[in-house]
Amino acid sequence: MENLKSAIEIKEYLLKLIDDFKNEELEIHPYDVAQLLQELRDLDDEDYEYICKRMPSDLLAEVLCEMPSYVQEEISEVLSEKKIASITSKMDSDDASMLIYNISQNDEEAAVTILSKLDAEDQEIIQRLNSYDEDVAGAHMQSELFEVTFDENIGDSLKRLRKLKDDDELDNIFHAHIIDENKKFIGSIGLEELILFERDLKYKDIPEDKMTNYSLNHQEKIEEAVEMFTNYNLSALAVVDENNKLLGRITHDDIQDIIQQIDTKQLYSLAGVSDNAEQEESMYLIGKNRAIWLGINLITAILASLVIGIFDATIQSLVALAVLMPIVASMGGNAGTQTLTVTVRQMALGEISYEDAKEIINKEVTISVVNGLIFALIIGVIAYFWFNLPLLGVVIAISMVINLFSAGFFGAVIPIILQKRGIDPAIGSTVILTTVTDVVGFFSFLGLATLILL
Repeated sequence: MENLKSAIEIKEYLLKLIDDFKNEELEIHPYDVAQLLQELRDLDDEDYEYICKRMPSDLLAEVLCEMPSYVQEEISEVLSEKKIASITSKMDSDDASMLIYNISQNDEEAAVTILSKLDAEDQEIIQRLNSYDEDVAGAHMQSELFEVTFDENIGDSLKRLRKLKDDDELDNIFHAHIIDENKKFIGSIGLEELILFERDLKYKDIPEDKMTNYSLNHQEKIEEAVEMFTNYNLSALAVVDENNKLLGRITHDDIQDIIQQIDTKQLYSLAGVSDNAEQEESMYLIGKNRAIWLGINLITAILASLVIGIFDATIQSLVALAVLMPIVASMGGNAGTQTLTVTVRQMALGEISYEDAKEIINKEVTISVVNGLIFALIIGVIAYFWFNLPLLGVVIAISMVINLFSAGFFGAVIPIILQKRGIDPAIGSTVILTTVTDVVGFFSFLGLATLILL
């Protein structure tokens, strides 16, 4: 793709791409077109609007799918409702439902109007998909799939598939999903397997070992789908209802997006930031959300300071304590963050659960205590030679072991307890753990100093 700098250059290049598309000569991926269009949006609103209006619905349908949700939200301010309806009709059902949902977040009335301009079947599908909660499998499935009946001839079904592909009614087909006369899901067979069989055979003649029966209930959490794709190396997954009737499919590209969203959410949550808020364009809303978490951190910092205040006389009598205090707190905080990050990530991947709590806690405490003993010896020797006070080395060494023990213990316990109570362990764990390691670190260090040195 060309290295374009100005809005004029991008506009001219996009116009060329539009002509290439009309002449069936477009050679770059819709994602690259989306990147250019978004860059133009940031540089010049008028040119962005002009290109959106010039772009054919077929192309813009593919391009919009590659653009962020906030761009989709505002598309009703750029294009007519009639053109958006045309664009929506060209999309896969899952992408179409997401576009209508995003538009509704910005303009509910426009979303309703656009939906009303679609045919009855598309309306019903989009309304059904948008009726699901965002965190369940049904919200992420698409209704377009290649379904065949148990008694259907393989050759006839492949001819039907060819016609559906020629009519652009199906895309990214990996399997034939086999159903019975009541539309109940029987199993799936990959197209690479299917082409090996004689065309005059029926699907009921295919050996069972050539089929797979991976499916997921439409009300299951989407994390279950992620786990199945990961564990079984799937390219697509059938979605069924409570009666095992085939409703749709989830494809690997959607799962990749979901995995990225989950990872982003965890990363933001561990930093005390909301992933939804960070997608806002308003600096005020972003700043407000961050300020809430900073306020919570301020409260926890005050708690740690109150512990220090209890031992102000001890600190005044021995200035070396003030020099060494940050070391104890920092080591505890870092050790706790290591344990917390590993535990939360393993929980998200489904590798550990509440039933594994005892084993996880024992492992993390053992690792933290061993590290505590090693670094206690190191800092103890350093403190002794630094301040020429043997007992000061003993105090900071014991405190180091105590704080790293608490870091390992609470770093594992806090997320496990939060998950057991139905709270996302990534959200509140960091703040709680920081408070614990600071309070335990300062209290143990200054308390021991008061008892031993004074």
